[in-house]
Amino acid sequence: QVQLVDSGGGLVQPGGSLKLSCAASGSIFSIVTMGWYRQAPGKQRELVARITSGGSTNYADSVKGRFTISRDNAKNTVSLQMNSLKPEDTAVYYCNADIRAPALRNYWGQGTQVTVSS
Repeated sequence: QVQLVDSGGGLVQPGGSLKLSCAASGSIFSIVTMGWYRQAPGKQRELVARITSGGSTNYADSVKGRFTISRDNAKNTVSLQMNSLKPEDTAVYYCNADIRAPALRNYWGQGTQVTVSS
């Protein structure tokens, strides 16, 4: 049974920083892509950032230059460093991964709330 557990959300003032973390566990053969999505109230879930096993990244235009995604392949973890946070970054953030265990499937974390407010 593969699980993704994400954490690190909270309440932060505009301009502040937070770091989200996600750990994959279970009978994992390999992890192809790991990433973060977010969903704000009344809006569709959207991609925030994604990273491949080789380290290639892509970001939503709205977070470029402010957020940095990284992963530790040995530990099956992915992190999202969020700087210069804005109120419009408020959302539930979900970890996501394409994992071979051994079949290739897409998995989601349970979500962690990020609130940017003064």
